[in-house]
Amino acid sequence: MSFQYLNQLPSPAEILKEYPLPEDLTRIKKERDAAIRDVLTGKDDRFLVVIGPCSADSEDPVCDYVSRLTKVAEDVKDRLIIIPRVYTNKPRTTGEGYKGIATQPDPEKEPDMVAGMIAMRKLHIRAFQESGLSSADEMLYPENWSYVEDLLSYVAIGARSVEDQQHRLTVSGFDVASGMKNPTSGDFSVMLNSVYAAQHPHHFVYRGYEVETTGNELTHVVLRGAVSKHGNNTQNYHYEDIMRLIEMYNERDLKNPAAIIDANHANSNKQYQEQVRIVKEVMHNRRVSDEIRQMVKGVMIESYIEPGCQKIGDHVYGKSITDPCLGWEDSEKLIYTIAEMAE
Repeated sequence: MSFQYLNQLPSPAEILKEYPLPEDLTRIKKERDAAIRDVLTGKDDRFLVVIGPCSADSEDPVCDYVSRLTKVAEDVKDRLIIIPRVYTNKPRTTGEGYKGIATQPDPEKEPDMVAGMIAMRKLHIRAFQESGLSSADEMLYPENWSYVEDLLSYVAIGARSVEDQQHRLTVSGFDVASGMKNPTSGDFSVMLNSVYAAQHPHHFVYRGYEVETTGNELTHVVLRGAVSKHGNNTQNYHYEDIMRLIEMYNERDLKNPAAIIDANHANSNKQYQEQVRIVKEVMHNRRVSDEIRQMVKGVMIESYIEPGCQKIGDHVYGKSITDPCLGWEDSEKLIYTIAEMAE
């Protein structure tokens, strides 16, 4: 056989029983979920800021970072809702490299999926306990949802996953805000088809069960830039791109039209400092166009304690081991700038 069956993973019920979410945090999450829902449905004119490390590679610095957001989130709460990025799974273009804490609790050791499932849940709970902010994660593996469904207030489906049938169907059963990124090709139609699929009910197989879902009306798009057929990064956060998106949304029967702008990845050509300029342009465009203001509900920013990135094994505290990130000082300033421009 080509497969070697190494370990039987504990069931989600077993993990949730062993590492439960405290009741006070359950209440806070419910309140935050409702607030995010109101933003996406147009009942609340606040702006979403999904911000944090490219990958949540180590518990202590990630929780340190997220805790730093608490005071800032309180300062800007009348205009912004801060959602920490705690991304425990990382897609790899070629399959090589660090795949996230859910696969490798220690980036310098061999993969351990059982320990990873536990590390993923413990990290989300600790970050929530210490900051009071429920987080976002990328659902790279749809079957992982059951391990964290009581913890997350935002889920992202990545550029390489957005065309996958199982991802689309699984999102249709989520009850939280879910962002579908444009594929690496940049095709808006693929992205919007994914939104349509996730907003509707489905009947399929999930984790060994025959299931039905009701559809997720909070599914929306995330613009992250694209890669041309010549291998060049192309941006899709400009005024003209958003107006085209609005036109395509209007041609489809979709609920709660909304877009989040990812300021890094292909939009910045992974030049992490450019995120500041990109976010400011997005906020400016919201000011000059009511249509864009109604469509663009938030931004995504890759940010950590130290700017840039490092190789695995360099051990710089709070510095990304995947994509380069904006440092804390610049990130804090940028959040306050977003709040000022969100008036």
